[in-house]
Amino acid sequence: MLFNTLDFALFLVLVVGLYHLLAHRAQNVLLLLASYWFYGAWDWRFAGLLFLSTTIDYWIGRGLGALSDARRRRWLLGASVAVNLGILGSFKYFDFFVGSAAALLARLGVHAPDLALHVVLPVGVSFYTFQELSYTIDVYRGQLQPARRFVDFALFVSFFPQLVAGPIERATALLPQIQAPRRVTWQGLRSGAWLILWGTFKKVFVADNLGNLVDAVYARDAHPTGPEAWLAVYAFAFQIYGDFSGYSDVARGSARLLGFELMHNFEWPYFATSLRDLWRRWHISLTTWLRDYLYIPLGGNRVGTLKHYRNMLVTMLLCGLWHGAAWTFVVWGLLHAAALMTQHALTPWTTRVLPRAWPWKLAGGLLAFHLWCLFFVPFRAADMGQALDLWRTLFSDGNAGMARAWLVPLLVYVAPLLLVEAVQRWRGDDELVLRLPVLLRASVYALVFAALVLLAEDHARPFIYFQF
Repeated sequence: MLFNTLDFALFLVLVVGLYHLLAHRAQNVLLLLASYWFYGAWDWRFAGLLFLSTTIDYWIGRGLGALSDARRRRWLLGASVAVNLGILGSFKYFDFFVGSAAALLARLGVHAPDLALHVVLPVGVSFYTFQELSYTIDVYRGQLQPARRFVDFALFVSFFPQLVAGPIERATALLPQIQAPRRVTWQGLRSGAWLILWGTFKKVFVADNLGNLVDAVYARDAHPTGPEAWLAVYAFAFQIYGDFSGYSDVARGSARLLGFELMHNFEWPYFATSLRDLWRRWHISLTTWLRDYLYIPLGGNRVGTLKHYRNMLVTMLLCGLWHGAAWTFVVWGLLHAAALMTQHALTPWTTRVLPRAWPWKLAGGLLAFHLWCLFFVPFRAADMGQALDLWRTLFSDGNAGMARAWLVPLLVYVAPLLLVEAVQRWRGDDELVLRLPVLLRASVYALVFAALVLLAEDHARPFIYFQF
């Protein structure tokens, strides 16, 4: 069930309407049943997989809370990690590693049998796997008491607004909201409705329309000119931002209608002043997860220089693999690792030599944004061959071709997004629209709604991050 469909709108209205008629415990049961219905709309078989991993981690959490023996607790935590990563690895990575090994053996003249599983990737498996792992790790660390009620924990894992594409919620933040009665306020309903509207606008108006420009360049039989390739590179950066941040906004808005507060997953990333700053603002739930459960346990920046760079490399490599089981994502992660290590190495020199005035911050932000866009080429490409071809086209072909015809649509779809976010960034308020005078606020609502009705695609595109 896609957020950008009438089916979801009807589903949400029905769930919210029933929800406000029930008491707290009954609300949790309703949300759990609704979440499994929502997830099962893709494939009911995967609802069984979700229930299996939920049941295992629920009892492991209870065991971690009851045991005091350090050795047994480590074994239980290891079991949780093995089960969760085993499920993720079997469905997402097994075919990739087996296929890569077979290709390597073939180059050496050795024939290997086809051991690939050829299974469909369950939607959202990367998201709820990391969410469950954060729960068992936090219980193991003593930062969280295990859930007593199975319904509460199952709802934490499967809560439908953020189940299939995040944000990746921590149990320390979401589970207490599930366990305690919620209070829905008029302000929460207003802000939730605005987030749903604005998130849908970013997805349907910005991302889906830009997707047509991007698809034309990345098609297998495409032969774009250099300027056309550049426009597609920039278009994809805004497509994926509108697509994913739009999903996150709809998720947060839907949760607010039910009295929940989900974490802010994006913080105006394209107004960052460096690549490191951009990563702090992009997919915050994933970057903070990798920081707290991988980068810091490896030693973070509290170790020597070489080990620090190793930690950055491992973290970004796994960040790439989390996004997809393909060499294109590995290369994407390695490119970011190299750029972040370079920035870290140059920071002592740049802070001494370069002034901190806004022109230098602007220059740093423009450099970061261009690197970000260029690094997205393998992320979007079907394979590394296509990525290399497109990079060559970017820097070798100066024929304008149809680029001018694409430039106006690119600006039309991107300008409203940048204008609103520039004002929000300037005022430090991502819900500034709600505080505008009534007539001006109504005008914004009307313009956004009109754009959705008049300039939207005639079919619902899946969200990009559903494939991860």
